[in-house]
Amino acid sequence: MLSQFIRLSVTEDIVGWFDQIGPILFYLAVFGLVFAGTGLFVGAFIPFITGDSLVFAAGLVSAAHQDSINIYVMVIGVGISAWLGDQVGYTLGRHYGRPYLDKRKGQWLKRAIERSEQFYVRYGWWSIVVARFVPWGRVIIPALAGISKMNYYKFFSANAVGALLWGSGLTLAGYFTYSIPWVRSMVYVIALVVITLSVIAGVRTWRANRVS
Repeated sequence: MLSQFIRLSVTEDIVGWFDQIGPILFYLAVFGLVFAGTGLFVGAFIPFITGDSLVFAAGLVSAAHQDSINIYVMVIGVGISAWLGDQVGYTLGRHYGRPYLDKRKGQWLKRAIERSEQFYVRYGWWSIVVARFVPWGRVIIPALAGISKMNYYKFFSANAVGALLWGSGLTLAGYFTYSIPWVRSMVYVIALVVITLSVIAGVRTWRANRVS
């Protein structure tokens, strides 16, 4: 529960960015952080500021400042940034991570690579989609997919679906949460619920795949 309250506090802080930096820099900050979260692996160190809290808060700000922030630009920008971040993570894993690991002759490492490849053969497409809703999973899975040489076109399509459902979906969730008058007073409670449910769904799917 402590981690969820931390995320709620982070969401409040992100909403406050707009008054400090203005609309243009707010766009750039959101898009840049969403991209860096997976493309530059920043999300491994600050997952709350590059993940669910960020995109939900972006939707809230878009609704509260409709004269300055265009929700269509925000939704499309977040989706593209999320997609690009995973593409870079996959590329780095495939072109740099895999050659590095192939040079290592340890049997345990070879078995780890083989298991990773088997995992993507069995769960590959859905693992990329689900990983978007798991804080550290969204950072690690794209690089592992590249290291395991997952088929690029499968990764491409799964990444697009994941980025759309997570990035664009949570941004719109924040926007409509604020826009509906009767829920406006409950906005942060709803933010907590949305973020918690996304994490629970991701963890349950991951555990089911692991058991099977």
